[in-house]
Amino acid sequence: MDQIQITLTNEKRTILVNRGATLLEVQVEAGLHPDAPCGGQGTCGKCLVDIRFSDSEPWQRVKACQTRAETPLELKTLPRDQQLRVLDEGEQDQENVWAPWAEQVALQVAPCPLGESTADWVRLKEALAAATGRSSWKPDVALSSTLGDLTRETGGKLWAVVSQDQILALRKAAAPFYMAAFDVGTTSIAGYLLRGDRMETVAKAGTLNPQAQYGADVIMRANYALERGCDVLASCVRDAVDQLIGRLCGDAGVQREDIFAVSLVGNTCMHHLFLSISPGSLVHAPYNPAISEPLLLRAGDYGLHVNSRAPLLMLPVIAGFVGADTVGCLLAGGWEKLEELTLMIDIGTNGEIVMGNRHRMIACSTAAGPAFEGAKIQCGMRGAEGAIEHVWLENGEVKWTVIGGGKAVGICGSGLIDLVAVLLRSGELDESGKLCSGPEYRIGDTDVVLTQKDIREMQLAKGAISAGIHLLAERLGIALTDIRRVCIAGAFGNYMDPNSACDIGLIPPELRSKVIPVGNAAGEGAKMVLQDRFAWTRAEQLARKAEFLELASLPQFQDEFVDQLEFPNWEEN
Repeated sequence: MDQIQITLTNEKRTILVNRGATLLEVQVEAGLHPDAPCGGQGTCGKCLVDIRFSDSEPWQRVKACQTRAETPLELKTLPRDQQLRVLDEGEQDQENVWAPWAEQVALQVAPCPLGESTADWVRLKEALAAATGRSSWKPDVALSSTLGDLTRETGGKLWAVVSQDQILALRKAAAPFYMAAFDVGTTSIAGYLLRGDRMETVAKAGTLNPQAQYGADVIMRANYALERGCDVLASCVRDAVDQLIGRLCGDAGVQREDIFAVSLVGNTCMHHLFLSISPGSLVHAPYNPAISEPLLLRAGDYGLHVNSRAPLLMLPVIAGFVGADTVGCLLAGGWEKLEELTLMIDIGTNGEIVMGNRHRMIACSTAAGPAFEGAKIQCGMRGAEGAIEHVWLENGEVKWTVIGGGKAVGICGSGLIDLVAVLLRSGELDESGKLCSGPEYRIGDTDVVLTQKDIREMQLAKGAISAGIHLLAERLGIALTDIRRVCIAGAFGNYMDPNSACDIGLIPPELRSKVIPVGNAAGEGAKMVLQDRFAWTRAEQLARKAEFLELASLPQFQDEFVDQLEFPNWEEN
């Protein structure tokens, strides 16, 4: 195919691309990870770039997804929210238990008596049985080939890193070892490096999920995978996790080969795409997962450069759009012993909701859309430097704060909710969602505006979540006032003002005093299965116990959704 030359101005390099490729495809091919929340449909306007065809011509600003490279040109990417604020703090609502997935034990391997022919491996297993009480161990050809030399060199005194029935490493002396946990979200990925010999997180890091260049939400990415295969989406997220491992190791001064276990949670689509499983079953009725069981895999088989024997633990999923991240939240919240009625909400591009207690719990998924992540909002952006994160009224005047403290360049989800609440309180927005002052509202002297279309997008998102909450309560046969706690999980919920959320009806106003942000509970669940191996069994039990309610199949869903589109009268709440 005919190729043309593209000069990437900011990156100071030139590449060859196929003539006719979109400029979005050019950036992907160049490894730039462009932002394309609409999946290249030309509707979000987030992929703008500047181009020119010669030094003597002016720069033109175009949509990268709608502009094809037909002749050589220069391409300049625009500044965007690279410094994404990733939430890596969470809470565990239970006592910490220390029973790590991988452990290091001291061994004394008896020498083989003269006149006998007992294999080195047999004597190693006897030493392991004496140290751990477990007698069944998988044979390992590579380890057995060095075992004789090791025992002779050390006089039989060895240290073993073990996990379940597997020997991960044999060492001449005790040495630190580590485990890594990851929460792979639709927007961002959070990673944690844990000590293996004590309950300590030695490093944390986060990054944007590079799959965002193929669409902001799971449906766009699933459709991309169905059209072009899973490999591109799988490899880019695996690479991102592997790069996070490198950052974690660099920050802690740790070698990759000293990581002996990895766990990972994510929603069902992220789970499937990481494993390169076709998401076809997720986008076609009845929208079920291809596989839901907990999986014990080998980390190295999925592009993670850690110890060659390190297992990869994938927590179970509950349903097509209620995934392992929700199971992680339930695990961190101690739902297996929870007595009081609790509502747990993880608000993101897809909203997962669980209501109940240890006796009965029901989960559902709501198509909240990516509005809270900044997509489909004219000045929307993710929670990064330059985003308005909070808005409030002070003596009748609108005030706001910006992440990083500089000039406001957009507004993120928490700021969006605050702004809508402020407009409701001031009477500039009515209960139907109509802006009373015109087609848009400008925040002070900034260039950030809220349009009528933005408010409609917000109403769709908040209406879906609120309808889900009401229908779960109806299915449980309880009143909303019976709920004792409302746990808001995830980055968005952590920065959201609960009062604003209740004022706009995202959370029912009668639950206002019961809201508790729990941070990245999904990440805490991923850590727990490494720090407490018995949590693995509890996670499977929780996933099985959680009933799934398919909202779209309920005849009353549409009516409830329409009812929840309107904003409440905040003065009455």
